[in-house]
Amino acid sequence: MKIIIRNAKIIDSNSSFHNQTVDVLVADGFVKKIGTSLLNTDNSEELKLENLHISQGWFDSSVSLGEPGFEDRETIANGLDVAAKSGFAAIALQPNSLPVIDNQSQVNFVKNKANGFATQLFPIGALTKESEGKDMAELFDMKNSGAVAFGDYAKSLDNANLLKIALQYVQDFDGLVIAFAQDDKIKGSGVANEGVVATRLGLKGIPDLAEEIQIVRNLFLLEYTGGKMHIPTISTAKSVQLIKEAKAKGLNVTCSATVHHLVLTDDKLESFDSRYKVTPPLRTEIDRQALINGVLDGTIDLITSDHNPIDIEHKKMEFDLAKNGTIGLESAFGALMTVLPLETIIEKLTLGKSIFSIPNNSLAEGEIANITLFNPEGNSVFTKENILSKSKNSAFLGTNLKGKAYGILNQGKLILG
Repeated sequence: MKIIIRNAKIIDSNSSFHNQTVDVLVADGFVKKIGTSLLNTDNSEELKLENLHISQGWFDSSVSLGEPGFEDRETIANGLDVAAKSGFAAIALQPNSLPVIDNQSQVNFVKNKANGFATQLFPIGALTKESEGKDMAELFDMKNSGAVAFGDYAKSLDNANLLKIALQYVQDFDGLVIAFAQDDKIKGSGVANEGVVATRLGLKGIPDLAEEIQIVRNLFLLEYTGGKMHIPTISTAKSVQLIKEAKAKGLNVTCSATVHHLVLTDDKLESFDSRYKVTPPLRTEIDRQALINGVLDGTIDLITSDHNPIDIEHKKMEFDLAKNGTIGLESAFGALMTVLPLETIIEKLTLGKSIFSIPNNSLAEGEIANITLFNPEGNSVFTKENILSKSKNSAFLGTNLKGKAYGILNQGKLILG
């Protein structure tokens, strides 16, 4: 495939063409030429889109797709198509399928299912067998098969010694441990952030402490063992401060925040709509602002949609009983544009790939063509018609968005929404 992308503004701080509007010739999966008014000498396809901006391909570090086992929620094929049309050229797949991705054969299964798609799939292997928190899974075998990290999705490891051993073990092959932070004993039967809103609505609260005390424990373990730890989807002001202090001490720790925690607060719970029931829970405006500041000052390394499709039978029910989770790929960019500067968003969706040992391909001649196409301008309201996923459990329905993702050019394929 040969294609000339016309009049595209490059947003890539690693590229010498950063903030320049140029033409880009892509052929045979590589960026062949970048310049102004490139001549089309061999009748190549030309792509022109309104206010077109391009960057390195975006990466989402936390995506659940259901398959195998929960294909009614989402399939790998449709999920990768949704990701591509939402601007994501790569995703890290969570292991929360049935069976759980906790061995070499399951890693190979999902990788084979993803062959041939424009969006690349990088599996996260479960840290423990069946994600039950009892015995360590086959980490080395999964690493050799292509797993980019190890963690039990939305489950905190109660056994501190097992986490210690895992952190020590993975150092032999430069593995990354994902340590979700939520103390289940302190969480108890809570369903919403402990605070004014939960009290007024009569909902059982989950205190900030449930997250923060686990982060403190995990950071102590990391300091003892060394190695690499990623703390996903932090949600409180104190969590940001704890990780900032750990980084200042030289610990090899990274973290992420979700789009919905950066944009929404627990005020959304007034309607008892279970679309807003997520893990960790939506917090206060003070927490949201702290997360924004953490993104801006570099404490928070990645932004994720934490895309988690849930079928209607388990989502559209009483708030207390509904499963936690929201889809987020389709709305991610437009929602982020309402709260963060464009260059910061692109940085948090691209440069963090190296945390998961995924190469960054700068927009430069001779590099692999791994490109996201988008328009940062224009306002819209996110509706059901904008949902491409099989499941419809979006916390952003009815939300005002800014800008849109056009799609991606990756793996020699152009996919537009």
